Amino acid sequence: MASTQSTGRSRDFALLALRLVFGGMMLTHGIPKLMGFAENSDSFPDPLGVGSPVAMALAIFAEVVCAGLVVVGAFTRLAVIPLMTTMIVAAFIVHAADPLAKKELALLYLTAYAALGLMGAGRFSIDAKLPARFAKLK
Repeated sequence: MASTQSTGRSRDFALLALRLVFGGMMLTHGIPKLMGFAENSDSFPDPLGVGSPVAMALAIFAEVVCAGLVVVGAFTRLAVIPLMTTMIVAAFIVHAADPLAKKELALLYLTAYAALGLMGAGRFSIDAKLPARFAKLK
């Protein structure tokens, strides 16, 4: 049986891996949206009825700003909320009528962000260095 210290270290490395992989990979979706905002904002899907440019800006905020916060582990529990919302919209609204294969990626991201939301960023993060008064935000 592993010691508590090695179990904690394994947990922290697992959380680091989740943050780097799922935060980093989400950036590969968000940065192209950011770079193409002017050209694509009028044709971006608007499943929430807020207007295409606003919908695209919200997706960019989640996929760039929040994903970047997840990568470094800053305010992780707050940062995953817009990411989870974006993945819920993608899986259950944008791809609602599509087969599971089209929803699968959004569901995988959603699951990883939910795990980070429940467990936090771990020891190898900015959150771990924040003062105790920020405990509810990290």
